[in-house]
Amino acid sequence: MFVLDNYPLAVAFCIITMLCWGSWANTQKLAGKTWRFELFYWDYVFGVFLMAVVFALTMGSFGTAGRGFFADLAQADPKNIGFALLGGVIFNVANILLVAAIAIAGMSVAFPVGIGLALVWGVLANYVLDTYAGKAADNPALLFLGVALIAAAIVLDAVAYRRLPGAGKGGGMKGLVISILCGILMGNFYWPVAAVLPKEFLAMPAGKLSPYTAMFFFSLGILLSNFFVNPIIMAKPFTGSPVPLSAYFRGTSRDHLWGIVGGMIWSVGMMFSLIAFGKAGSAISYGLGQGATLVAALWGVFIWREFREAPKNTNSLLTVMFIGYILGLGLIIAAKPQEKPINKPAPDNHALAEKSLASLEYRPWSSAHSSSHS
Repeated sequence: MFVLDNYPLAVAFCIITMLCWGSWANTQKLAGKTWRFELFYWDYVFGVFLMAVVFALTMGSFGTAGRGFFADLAQADPKNIGFALLGGVIFNVANILLVAAIAIAGMSVAFPVGIGLALVWGVLANYVLDTYAGKAADNPALLFLGVALIAAAIVLDAVAYRRLPGAGKGGGMKGLVISILCGILMGNFYWPVAAVLPKEFLAMPAGKLSPYTAMFFFSLGILLSNFFVNPIIMAKPFTGSPVPLSAYFRGTSRDHLWGIVGGMIWSVGMMFSLIAFGKAGSAISYGLGQGATLVAALWGVFIWREFREAPKNTNSLLTVMFIGYILGLGLIIAAKPQEKPINKPAPDNHALAEKSLASLEYRPWSSAHSSSHS
């Protein structure tokens, strides 16, 4: 399987994660305007699972490092499989709330508030996991300061959102509340998946899962739980009238395509985050990935113009918010995980001396023995 071998490359993978996680939601806006998010979400989930299978059969199966996907599948501990599935279920509920919040309040609010809150809680939870696994950040002060700056940026985004006309009533406030609920759940989906991964991907202990196997079961948890969660949301939607399941089959090819593409984009981000875990640890991998809030806010503010009706002085708040996010992400990168040297056993000098002496004694005897018979 493919394995990273240095921290800078792991950071690059986390940045790709950030771009993917912050951009996939654009596909929801690119789908038809009458295509409800509950219907979009079916295709999104199919896209996540499809891409996980592709990764398992390619990057997870080729090469000599670690353990191939099918070999890893055969030895997987059922408890670890259960944790990966659980992470998928938690994520699915949280992400349905996120997609609902995007539909109600827009990307520049749903992402900074929902995913930003998830980042704060998720980094703290994953830092505890990293400490237990011996992969804690070299400088936790930088890590927590970075999280604090991002938390401040979240508050500024919420203040800016409150300045939008109609933000304090109707669907506006509902979107903010749903974003907060999303953040609480989203902050807890990553650690169950990270817990099933080994400390080092090159020397994998029995029972643990490779990042590719973990991603497969994680996405399977999303897929299976969606058959229970999404029908409930369709019957009792956050906004609008109930959506019949038959409406899914009336969608255009464009509607379905953008949903699948959106899921595949998000899946690439999650896979790269798990691959980076081997060198960056879960707190940094998760924290940088959730910098997606910055990417999504950029899309929402500059491309979709979601704050165009806000008062002019709102721009200063948004500028400070972006600066806070960028500084916070930089500090998280600087708080790289501890690189512990591999402790090799000290050589047994007495045994080495005896071995050398035996070798010296053998060679003359062999030579003399050969000469006596010549």
